[in-house]
Amino acid sequence: MALIYRSLDETPADFGPSVLTVGNFDGVHVGHRRILREVRELAAREGWKPSVLTFDPHPARVVAPARAPRLMTTPAERCRLMEEEGIEQVLVLPFTAEVARWSPEEFVARILVERLGARAVLVGDNFRFGHNHAGDTRVLDDLGRRLGFLTRVIAAVSQRGQTVSSSAIRAAVEAGAVSRARRMLGRPFRLEGAVVRGHGVGAKQTVPTLNLAATAEVLPKTGVYVTRTTGLDGDRLWPSVTNFGYRPTFGGSELSVESFLLSGLEGETPACIRVEFLYRLRDERKFDSPELLKAQILRDATRARAWFRREARWHNRQ
Repeated sequence: MALIYRSLDETPADFGPSVLTVGNFDGVHVGHRRILREVRELAAREGWKPSVLTFDPHPARVVAPARAPRLMTTPAERCRLMEEEGIEQVLVLPFTAEVARWSPEEFVARILVERLGARAVLVGDNFRFGHNHAGDTRVLDDLGRRLGFLTRVIAAVSQRGQTVSSSAIRAAVEAGAVSRARRMLGRPFRLEGAVVRGHGVGAKQTVPTLNLAATAEVLPKTGVYVTRTTGLDGDRLWPSVTNFGYRPTFGGSELSVESFLLSGLEGETPACIRVEFLYRLRDERKFDSPELLKAQILRDATRARAWFRREARWHNRQ
C-alpha cells in the first residue's frame, strides 16, 4: 500500500532517494499514467522510490479562484489510482499563499531536493511551477543540472488528434460523451457515494432503483446511460441502466442518480455504490404517465443488455 503524507512535517527523513513526478493529476488519465509508469520503471532500475508530489487544494483555487477547475477526483481517489501504477509514496502538499509565492528555485531546492530527496524528476511537457508560473521544463532541467537530479520530460498522449488532458475529459463528461471520456481516462468515468432513499414511486410504479446522491464537482450531461454499478461494501457488481437527471415525469427538481440493476438485487441493499458511466443512450424526457416511463425503461434495458453483449464479444476478440 502506498504511503500517503499530507504535510511536509509528516514526510520522513528517508523519503528519498526518489524518482518524483509533480502535478495535480486530476482524473489520473492515460497521459498521467504514462508518466507514472516511467517513474515506476526508472525507480526499479535505479533502486530508488517511485513517488508523487501533488497538491490540495488545486493551486488555482488559491491564486485564481475564478478560473479554478471543477475536479473529477478527490486527493484520496488520486492516491488510490496512483498506487495502481506502482507509486509507493505520495506527498499531498497543502497549497497555500506562501507556497504560491515561492520562486521556481525555492520550490525545487526546498521541496524536491531537500525534503523529498529527488534523484530524478519526470514531468509532462506543459509543466509549469513557481511564482507566477515562472518555471517551465527548461528551468527545471537547468535546476536539475545545478542541484544534482535528472530531469525527464514525457510527451503528452494524443487520441484521434486530440491531446488527452483533464480539461478535455471534463468537457467530454459534461457533454455526455462518456465513451470518449473513458478512452482518455483509461477507465470509465464514475460517481461514488452513499445509497440514499428515493421518493418511493420507482418500485411501485416503474422499476426499483438504487439511488445515489449527486455531490461530485464534475457531473455528466443529464440523460440515460448504460452503466455498471458496484457495491463498495463487498464485491457485488451489476450491469445497469442509470437515469441522471431531474425525474421530470414526477415533477422532480433535484438532480438524482437512479440505477436500475439489469440482473436484479439479491441480498441486502449496499450502503455505498460506485456507478461507472459507459455509454449514453438518450436524453431524459418527461412521459405522460408512469406506465409509459416504465415501458421506456424496459426498452432502455434491452438496449443496454445488447451493449454489454457487444462489449463482451469485443473483449473476447482481444
